[in-house]
Formats: sequence, C-alpha cells, structure tokens
Amino acid sequence: MMPAGGTTVPRIPTLAPELPDMRIRPLALLLVASLLAAAPLGADETAAPGLAVHSGDKIAFLGDSITAFGARPGGYVTLVMQALKQQGLEVTCIPAGKAGNRSNDMLARLDRDVLAKHPQWMVLSCGVNDVWHFKLKLGNRTFHGVPLEDFKKNITAIIDQAQAQKIKVLILTATMIGEDPESELNKMLIPYNNFLRTIAREKHCRLADLNQDMQELLKKIPDVKGRARMFGDPNYQRDIQNKLTVDGCHMNRRGNIMMATGVLRALGLSADKVAALEKAWLAEAPHHGPAQKRTRQRK
Repeated sequence: MMPAGGTTVPRIPTLAPELPDMRIRPLALLLVASLLAAAPLGADETAAPGLAVHSGDKIAFLGDSITAFGARPGGYVTLVMQALKQQGLEVTCIPAGKAGNRSNDMLARLDRDVLAKHPQWMVLSCGVNDVWHFKLKLGNRTFHGVPLEDFKKNITAIIDQAQAQKIKVLILTATMIGEDPESELNKMLIPYNNFLRTIAREKHCRLADLNQDMQELLKKIPDVKGRARMFGDPNYQRDIQNKLTVDGCHMNRRGNIMMATGVLRALGLSADKVAALEKAWLAEAPHHGPAQKRTRQRK
C-alpha cells in the first residue's frame, strides 16, 4: 500500500489484509446514469463543463495499498473512472498503487510506473506509510518510517518530475491511521498533511483534502459500540466499531465513496453531480464498517 498501463488491476502484494468485495451492483449504476444525465458538451467537445479532465486523458493513480485496493471493483479509483466516463469522457486509468509504499518507494518507481506511460494527470496519494511505519509491527518484520524533512524532499521531487513532463497533479491528503483522531499516529500525521496542503498551493496542484473529509464524516456517522479493528495490532483498544475502514486503514465501501467524491470535487465535478453520485452509490453500499464481514489478515 507493479501495475501496467490501461485499466488492468494490479496483483496486490500481501502486506495488507484481504478485503471484501466492494462492487457497486448494477442497480446503483443505473441510478447514477439517470441522476447524471449529462448536459450537452460545449464548444470544447473533449471536456464536460467544469471538469479539468478531457476526453482522451490518461490518469495515473500513484499510491500505496489504499490505492491498489482502490482499483478493485467498488474501490475509489474505479468509482472515479466510472463517474468520468458517465460524463461522456473517454479516459484511461493507469493504476500505480503498491502495498507498503512510502514516499521514497513511490519516487523510486515514478519513472517506470507513471512517467513512462505519459499520462495527462497524476493523482498522488502518499503519507500513510511514511508515518505508520514508525510504529507498525508484523511478527518479526521491521518497518521504517520516513522523517518529515525526507518526506518533503520526496514529494517535491515526485511533483517536479511529473510537472516537468507537463503532467497535471492532484494531491490527496493522507487518510487517517485508525479512526481515532486523537491517536498518536494521527497526531504524527498532521505535519505531513500540512505540507501536502502547502505544496499543493506552491506548485499550483489541485488538492483533495481527504483527511479533513474523513474526520468530518466520522463525526456524522453514529457510533456503534464494539471492538475496533486495527491492521497489525491485535490488541488495539477502542470500543467504537470501524465506520469507514475495514481495519483502521483500508477503506470499506463507505470509505471508498468518501475518497471518490473528494477526488471528483477536486477535478471540478459540480456539487450537484457529486451529491447524485454519492446518493446512488450509498443506495447499494453499507454505510460503515460494522456492516462488513471480518477479513483475514495475511502476512
């Protein structure tokens, strides 16, 4: 948390848990189509009104296991691509999520997995593992987080190299590590996300503030008493069941919908159309984690 170009979903490494099927069933897709009856395209026939994406664009999604899983049916990458195509855009996905990746890992494979495939857009999701790997333990395996100053250098280099090839960049703030905003890891994540917000302004990148979206949505979803799940920590103590993730990190259906709507807003899809998509997707998806069956961890 190595894909090929096009829409083929990469084989997911085994660092992260096996997730449940997140497919949005055909009824929801029909509802989306009816709610999103697209307005006629204007003088520019290659773009839907307000959207920054054009027909013919290739969009690379660079990230960790959250993005790798997001390219599965019902994942946030898949939902974003479906929504753009429902706007009449012929767009191509370049899935570039890899489990366990930190900013230095993404920088190391940037040329092979993104630049060499010549996308018009790169969606960058990074930061979770840079922080989480300071604390993560899986049996005898050891992990190493990325200090903030190194993270800044890596992210800056990723953006600079992409922009040097005229690739437009959309930055996602890192989603939460566990659903408790007061946890040590989520407090450690704050300066990393603050930097992502700052560099988005400085480099004129679009920004989807998914961390903020996630925290706000968690407040709106009612608590359900029960044991929370946290990947890699069988002794995790929290008596509120997961709402947006299956394991404290990887998104359930509701979490993927939250991510997809954030990305679409950042790409310029109107608020009305984003709301219509969300309504349709929620009609076929459990709202939060307790509705998901327990998943099996693989190491």
